[in-house]
Amino acid sequence: MTSDSAETATPSAESDKAAPSQKAKAMKETVEWIKALAIAVVLVVIIRSFLFAPFMVEGESMHPNFETGERLIVNKILYKFREPDRGEVVVFHVPEQGRDFIKRVIGLPGDTIKVQGDDVFINDVKLEEPYIADAIKQAQANGQLYNTESDFPNERITEATVPEDTIFAMGDNRSNSQDSRALGYISDKELVGRAEVIFWPLNKLSFIKH
Repeated sequence: MTSDSAETATPSAESDKAAPSQKAKAMKETVEWIKALAIAVVLVVIIRSFLFAPFMVEGESMHPNFETGERLIVNKILYKFREPDRGEVVVFHVPEQGRDFIKRVIGLPGDTIKVQGDDVFINDVKLEEPYIADAIKQAQANGQLYNTESDFPNERITEATVPEDTIFAMGDNRSNSQDSRALGYISDKELVGRAEVIFWPLNKLSFIKH
């Protein structure tokens, strides 16, 4: 009897020991998951705040190269290390309107800008713009100007030389773009970053050419 009793008590004792061990293991796994999620959240905050951010195109000012509703990834860190280059597509903030704009860098500090019809001159040299060359040809083939909106300098912005620490930016859709011809020069402090990737819609997934 004593022997049988001892034999039946042994599995029960082992089971009692196993139960706390399983609970401890489950608790440890839960804590690890919480840590992983916390780290992921912190990384997302850091990446979005300092490195990259999403941006949605609204309006037709960058047509034909960007369409309303497209979503982009903006590189926020690049211009912390270097100045913008001509031809780059940038996102910048307009404090007076409380929103961000997407345009293309045309003029750099010290450049003298002249926009006359479909021609843009930098320091009296015509700027080649392959990103809208086909659109200009099509408009002119129809007997029209591609830029019917505004020349530069104009009655709003009379100074033709780009000041230090600013850029002159225009939309690719020259007849439907609120840009430096109306807003004036864009301060480096207002630059959000350079547009790098179209990630939505998926059939437009691509790196942005500058």
